Amino acid sequence: MSEEGGHLTMSQDALVSAHGGESMAHVRYLIFAEQAEKEGFKNVARLFRAIAYAEQVHARNHYQRLSKFKDSFKVVAGAPFGPGDTRKNLELAIMGEQFEVEQMYPSYIETAKLLNDKSAEISFRYALAAEKIHLELYRKALEYVAKGQDMPLDGYVWICPVCGHTYVGKEPPAKCPICNALGKDFQRF
Repeated sequence: MSEEGGHLTMSQDALVSAHGGESMAHVRYLIFAEQAEKEGFKNVARLFRAIAYAEQVHARNHYQRLSKFKDSFKVVAGAPFGPGDTRKNLELAIMGEQFEVEQMYPSYIETAKLLNDKSAEISFRYALAAEKIHLELYRKALEYVAKGQDMPLDGYVWICPVCGHTYVGKEPPAKCPICNALGKDFQRF
C-alpha cells in the first residue's frame, strides 16, 4: 500500500501511464533499430537507438516523480503495434510520437497545472519538447527510407541525459536548450 493510501491523483496517474508508454517506446525502438540494421539502414538504426535512450530518460523522469509510493498500479498506455520492415516501423514511430505531441503530453501538462503538481508538469514538459524533435526526425527518416535510402546524419545524435532533448550534429550544444544540462554530459550515438 502506498504512503498516500493507494490512490493516485490525476497527475500521478498520468505519470504512471506516461512511464508505461515511454518504457514501451524504449523497447519498441530498440527492436526497430535491429530491423533497420538488418535492412542496411545504419543511420536509421542509430536514430532509433538514440531516441530509445531519450524515451528511457523520459520513463526514468516520470518514474522518479512517484517515489512516495510503494504499491502496484495498473498502467494504461497507448502504443502502436504491428512491427514490420523499417518503413512500417517508422510509420508506427510517427504515430506514437504524434499522439504524444498532439494529445497525450498537452493534456498531461494541463492536468498537472490544474493540480499544481510542478514536478509532474516539468517531467511532461521535458518529454514534450523532445518528442516534437523525435517526430520531425522520424518523418525525415521516412522520406529517405520510402526512396530506399538511408537517412543522412551530419555527425552524431546527441541525447541529454536529464530531459531527453535530441540534437543532431558533430558536437552537442554547449547547454541543453530545455533543461540547461551541460552538453559535455550528452550521450552520443
